[in-house]
Amino acid sequence: MLVVVTGPPGAGKSSYIQAHATAQDIVIDLDLMALAMAGPGADHHAHGDVLMKVVHRARFAALHEAYQHLDATDVYVIHTQPGGKALAKYKRLKARIVVVDPGRDVVMQRIEDMRQPAMKAVATRWYRANRGRSQGAMPQASRQW
Repeated sequence: MLVVVTGPPGAGKSSYIQAHATAQDIVIDLDLMALAMAGPGADHHAHGDVLMKVVHRARFAALHEAYQHLDATDVYVIHTQPGGKALAKYKRLKARIVVVDPGRDVVMQRIEDMRQPAMKAVATRWYRANRGRSQGAMPQASRQW
């Protein structure tokens, strides 16, 4: 099964996957991929353009291959804000979409405390695009931050 975990930056998408995926599952998380490909001591969320170009290409390849194995294993994908094309593909693949959103105030505080300031703009875009939708899978905080 394909599980697509979506939500604004700092919502707890990775924490959701840690709580639900098993060691046998495939997890495609751009932040973890970037950290794995970065040099020692790299920041968990701040990466350069060249590294991110490599990581995005690796993510695309990983997704393509993982989709071939949905009958054998569960695949968890973090996709902050999938567009129409991605959502159509997820629908064709019979994905379960999980929205993780502890609320705008919580997200903005987490970004303030732990992320790059530019992530506030990403979160603002996410909330504008998702205005009027239910809070989804996790309206509560995913963990103590």
